Amino acid sequence: MGLHHCFILPGLNNSGTEHWQTHWENDYGFTRIQQENWDYPVAETWLQTIETTLSAYPYNEIVLISHSLACCTLVKWAQQYRHTIKAALLVGPSDTEAPSYPPGTTGFTPMPLYKLPFPSMVVASSNDVYVTSDRAKYFAAAWGSKLVSAGPLGHINAASGIGNWPQGYTFLQQLINP
Repeated sequence: MGLHHCFILPGLNNSGTEHWQTHWENDYGFTRIQQENWDYPVAETWLQTIETTLSAYPYNEIVLISHSLACCTLVKWAQQYRHTIKAALLVGPSDTEAPSYPPGTTGFTPMPLYKLPFPSMVVASSNDVYVTSDRAKYFAAAWGSKLVSAGPLGHINAASGIGNWPQGYTFLQQLINP
């Protein structure tokens, strides 16, 4: 990826061994930001962990790769800390306000509608149980992100059967090197 520091931001319950984020971590040497509590997250704790981890790097070289709840978290982090990073890929953003969203999280509602001050791309599936296509489009517009459809991939996770997800890696390359 060149002169970039790529960080993996998993969502609720972390990303398991067959998740594309884990493949990217292992295959490309990206760094996973390890949260204190994956199963019952508190937004403020997740935000502080991200800030503490990233503060050791030049912000203009940071690329954040988020999935699910981590998309909401990334936008909240950007709004709170106001850093300008290289870029952010937001995949399968969960709608924390939706009835389908699982219980057990604290401080992730309402969904942030902050316009990100850096290049970003939202990759959404047409049949994600955690966000409707209309809401994904709404979030992408609010965040100032380019919206890309991944087709019918469910929540774009291990259950989607996409392995290393080469299509997603192509999206990441397009985002970083437009």
